[in-house]
Amino acid sequence: MRIGIIGSGHIGGTLTRRLRDLGHDVTVANSRGPESLRDLAAETGATPGTVDQAARSGDLVVVAVPLKAVPQLPPAAFEGRVVVDANNYYPQRDGDVPEIADRSVTSSRWTADHLKGARLVKAFNNIQAQHLLEKGRPAGAPDRIALPVAADDEEAKRLVMEVVDALGFDPVDAGTLDGSWRQQPDTPVYGTDRDVEGVRQGLAEVRP
Repeated sequence: MRIGIIGSGHIGGTLTRRLRDLGHDVTVANSRGPESLRDLAAETGATPGTVDQAARSGDLVVVAVPLKAVPQLPPAAFEGRVVVDANNYYPQRDGDVPEIADRSVTSSRWTADHLKGARLVKAFNNIQAQHLLEKGRPAGAPDRIALPVAADDEEAKRLVMEVVDALGFDPVDAGTLDGSWRQQPDTPVYGTDRDVEGVRQGLAEVRP
């Protein structure tokens, strides 16, 4: 696939490396511009680009930037795209976002509201970057980590679940964007590297 990645930090950089290893055509962007991505591009063979170029170039686009940066993204560039929201809300970094803080909306619903027209899917937000880089396993391996995937668009969700599987993790259907609070920070599945049954149990047992 053609994949755009917005963000070159821990998760964005890791997904650039892993998805290039799988042979995908990756365009990566960050807020500092293509020149700042020379080393990552040289290492991985990814194409450095602007945010607009990365978003428009992809059959799939990953957003892995601090949540506070989402309102600065150009919504038109994401129109109709399958967009993976790999973000989390961290008040100490992102400041006060009242509607997320009081749980009126999930961070993914908030992001979807800013990127209207995007087919948003929540994934890759609950795993440490180093584990995403190193702990992918073949299907059926006893130590394969499972990752929750949430979306309102079932076709988009299936596509992202296929990518999760190709990266070496078991995808677990985690429901809708409004239910994606179950995989946000401070929940049983956040950063705990559970298997399929463990993720399903964690999603079921968590309380608001």
